Amino acid sequence: MGFISEFKEFAMKGNVMDMAVGVIIGGAFGKIVTSLVNDVLMPVISLATGGIDFTNLFINLGDGDYTTLAAAQEAGASVFAYGSFIQNVVDFLIVAFCVFLMLKGINKLNRKKEEPAPAPEEPKGPTQEELLAEIRDLLKQK
Repeated sequence: MGFISEFKEFAMKGNVMDMAVGVIIGGAFGKIVTSLVNDVLMPVISLATGGIDFTNLFINLGDGDYTTLAAAQEAGASVFAYGSFIQNVVDFLIVAFCVFLMLKGINKLNRKKEEPAPAPEEPKGPTQEELLAEIRDLLKQK
């Protein structure tokens, strides 16, 4: 078997195709979650916190006085931008919580779709004990 045919066989396996579909759907889902966070949740959180912007928090490690992080970075100053880290952590927590809620809702819908298995039917006819008693009675008669 040649290299090309082996690669074709590998690429067309179900697992690889499923993974490709998962990556594509994941990318699209990521855009939805990002939009939910940036366009819906962050404005509400910003309103609730009085418009706090963590990204502008920094410590200047060099000489000079800068009012914003962008001004310090543009001047080439050495800065410790801890605010960007805080903002990324907050963004991550919001995204993780949104994904958790969405998956919890999807799982709840999937559980409702699954109907419980029907109860096993009771056997028709005599039970095992009744059959044994009948055999015993027949043996006594002989």
